[in-house]
Amino acid sequence: MALQNVFMNPVLVFSIIAVYFFILVLISWFTSRNSSNETFFTGNRQSPWFVVAFGMIGASLSGVTFISIPGEVGSAISEVEPQYRAFSYFQIVIGYLLGYFIIANVLMPLYYRLNLVSIYTYLLKRYGKKTYKTGSLFFLLSQTMGASLRLFLVAGVLQIAFFDSFGIPFIVTVTVTILLIWIYTYRSGIKTIVWTDTLQTFFMILAVGITIFFLVRELDLSFADYTRLLEDHGYSKIFFWDWKSSKYFWKQFFAGAFIVVVMTGLDQNMMQKNLTCKNLGEAKKNMYWFSAILVPVNFLFLSLGLLLYIYAEQNGIGIPERSDDLYPILALNHFSVFIGIVFLLGIIAAAFSSADSALTALTTAFCVDFLDLDGKTEKEQKRARLRVHIGFSFILFLVIVIFRVINNDSVISAVFTVAGYTYGPLLGLYSFGLFSKKEVIDKYVPIVAVISPVLTYLISLNSEYLLWGYKFGFEVLILNGLISFIGLLLISKKGAKIIPF
Repeated sequence: MALQNVFMNPVLVFSIIAVYFFILVLISWFTSRNSSNETFFTGNRQSPWFVVAFGMIGASLSGVTFISIPGEVGSAISEVEPQYRAFSYFQIVIGYLLGYFIIANVLMPLYYRLNLVSIYTYLLKRYGKKTYKTGSLFFLLSQTMGASLRLFLVAGVLQIAFFDSFGIPFIVTVTVTILLIWIYTYRSGIKTIVWTDTLQTFFMILAVGITIFFLVRELDLSFADYTRLLEDHGYSKIFFWDWKSSKYFWKQFFAGAFIVVVMTGLDQNMMQKNLTCKNLGEAKKNMYWFSAILVPVNFLFLSLGLLLYIYAEQNGIGIPERSDDLYPILALNHFSVFIGIVFLLGIIAAAFSSADSALTALTTAFCVDFLDLDGKTEKEQKRARLRVHIGFSFILFLVIVIFRVINNDSVISAVFTVAGYTYGPLLGLYSFGLFSKKEVIDKYVPIVAVISPVLTYLISLNSEYLLWGYKFGFEVLILNGLISFIGLLLISKKGAKIIPF
């Protein structure tokens, strides 16, 4: 069994991980020469657009996505919806394209025109100080939760793969995991991340591609057979047209578009990479090519899921209760040692490519949005930045340890759901700022930002009763943004108008 063969040889696993991180540190060394605070925050705006585009694939697909997308292909939609999820996720991916078009043509021109480092500085210019702090705080909370969960996943894999063999406790694994990220990001921040993301994206796609090749060979499929499976198998169904279903096409499509707008366009983590491009024209090219690459990559993950379920069925392997466990169990228990190692590299790359940039984004947002660094010397700014970087590393450590103590999948799922709710107020704030000329009472905005997710949750909880059987899915984000928008209208100053940015 691959799991036993790989994990009974911890030296092999350690060597792979050591070489992998040696390469990351080497990239960090090359990119950090003559670095400054400007380098850490903006990469001196010299990043090649095509490097940013490819690297953003890994940042947008976390370790959770790496195992969740293939796993959900054969899982039931819900107890009341016996259909399989199949390729329904691809409906969301199609919606991504609309979202990326909006980012490229609405948000990025705004960010470049205002020459922003933290994208939440726009809220200061448009509304006022309290709104500015509120928007950035929502990002910090959401990103801290998300990054912690991604690191929790990779730390768990490392614990089983290596540290358990020597009886090393999980707390040490977490410390080492965060320390490794800190080592290659603390000096030049986003400039290093742009290049390490490129490497990690390569490893992630390579892992999926090699696994698909292995499965096609093991199942003795020709290219024509493989194509027919993708066309005809029940697990490969893409479009769902029952409007009451949580997988209804238009729900998924518009949810995908809005998810991209808020989780990329209004996310410091993702936009900080785009803002390292030399100019708006190159940033737009980056966004268009990134979206064009992301669509087939997601289809690759879904086709992998189809092959994993077929392989399990043909070999009499029981499907795990949690669909997320399917890929790891097969790769580490039933495939070859080589595939086990490839999977290990892929999951580490996927998890770190999103977590390392999150740590850099958290540091940037806090330094720019909450610390008054203007007027301080380069040395003083660097000292403050390092302290913040260390501080967020410690916060991530604490949150991961708490997750481990709770050790409850439902709690982890709930945290992801709560993190999603935090983007709704940001959607409302930016859409109101861009498409309305009204001025709001700044001191009341934090109240609207808190009330909006609460009302959204209550409506979502009772939607089947209130809306004739309608059940919210990811599009709950749209509802959240709409409530925030209405709340801002209610606190608008009568008769006052401003020219929007």
